Amino acid sequence: MVRVLELLFRIYQKDSDRDMAEHYHALIIDDELDILELISLTLSRMNIRCVTATSVTEAKKLLKEQTFHFCLTDMRLPDGDGIDIVEHIQKYIPTMPVAVITAHGNMELAVAALKAGAFDFVSKPVNLRVLRDLVNAALKQTGIIRKEFASKYVLLGESTAIESLREMIIKVARSQAPVLIQGESGTGKELVARLIHDRSARADKPFVAINCGAIPRDLMESEFFGYKKGSFTGAASDKIGLFQAADGGTLLLDEVGELPLYLQVKLLRVIQEKAVMPVGSAQEIPIDVRIISATHKKLNELVQHGEFRQDLFYRINVIELRVPPLRERISDIPILVEFLLNKSTQQPQQGHIKLTDEALACLMQYSFPGNVRELENILERAIALCDGQTIYPKDLQLPAVTQPDVAITEQSEDLNELLDTVQKDALLQALEKNHWNKTATAKQLGITLRALRYRLQKLGL
Repeated sequence: MVRVLELLFRIYQKDSDRDMAEHYHALIIDDELDILELISLTLSRMNIRCVTATSVTEAKKLLKEQTFHFCLTDMRLPDGDGIDIVEHIQKYIPTMPVAVITAHGNMELAVAALKAGAFDFVSKPVNLRVLRDLVNAALKQTGIIRKEFASKYVLLGESTAIESLREMIIKVARSQAPVLIQGESGTGKELVARLIHDRSARADKPFVAINCGAIPRDLMESEFFGYKKGSFTGAASDKIGLFQAADGGTLLLDEVGELPLYLQVKLLRVIQEKAVMPVGSAQEIPIDVRIISATHKKLNELVQHGEFRQDLFYRINVIELRVPPLRERISDIPILVEFLLNKSTQQPQQGHIKLTDEALACLMQYSFPGNVRELENILERAIALCDGQTIYPKDLQLPAVTQPDVAITEQSEDLNELLDTVQKDALLQALEKNHWNKTATAKQLGITLRALRYRLQKLGL
């Protein structure tokens, strides 16, 4: 009998060792032993082996000696705080997600941690469902259990401004922090939001976009948070809101500056509590949603005028992305034109439509107040107006401000000389606008300083 028990123990030990080899490793940092025990027990049931620390010093020592897939740290520690841990991991192990535990209602510290690079946060008392969702998302982000999802969306361009934006999208996608996308109308803010979602651990979950300025104010609350049957006239059945529809995924609040003040208060609570209360319900429903906001307005000015809550602005503006207007990346226009023409002429009977060099030169001179959306509209109109398969300057029907240049282009006999003239005029205007500061000029034109110097030399400037 003893021999049988011994054999069973050895078999169990081997199975246990094999299972343990498949476990993920997490570092849990907290000076409250009951919290450490609760989190360790919860994560162990998720096949995660936990190593614990009670101070910043002990945690840094463990991070140096062992490899972890994830870190969860309290904000208040005997010899420092959670932000010390976040900054240390960002510096030495930037690919490892780290989340923080904050006191209930202390969103200021949570936001500070997110700005420092934390993946997400959880409030005390720890909600175990929220904790499990957070850990699962973190492990997906490490690539251990995450599948790759190819995005059908693409950010076109080779300018410095677009390259920088691409890098920021990749970096931001690793986090769960709220994002505010700033940019003029037509620059592609929703496209940026979709790319962030598609590169994140939430890529296999819903992406829900809502234009806050397009919903009647008396329907906003029920659209956002849903409603219960009988809560008002016409509510014949329960309906989930947009937050619940996006559960597990990403919710884009487009034109967030249009939200009325009463709804801003409710949105603030949703962000803090990670729960929504449907109209007519007395119970909150937990949600796991990453919020991305977008606006063409200057929210800080709306805050100053009392039209947007400062505390909400602080919450949604943890990470800010600026989408550059088209006039700041004119070198991308040929690439965009080629893509948009191919997109607009997919019917076989249309054939391949192209722009003349003169027409392209006109586009390169135009300021595009409506940005990429306006460029697409101009090309669609030109396709309808042009004779044959070629678009000429007259087909573009650009505003009168650029028409004198069109006349010049049509009279020019030397195309190379014409293009040089167009480039020279554009460069001179940009240089004068930036008081002949070459670095600022290159940034405005969306090209490198080296490329600017080459063009200046080539054009004799």
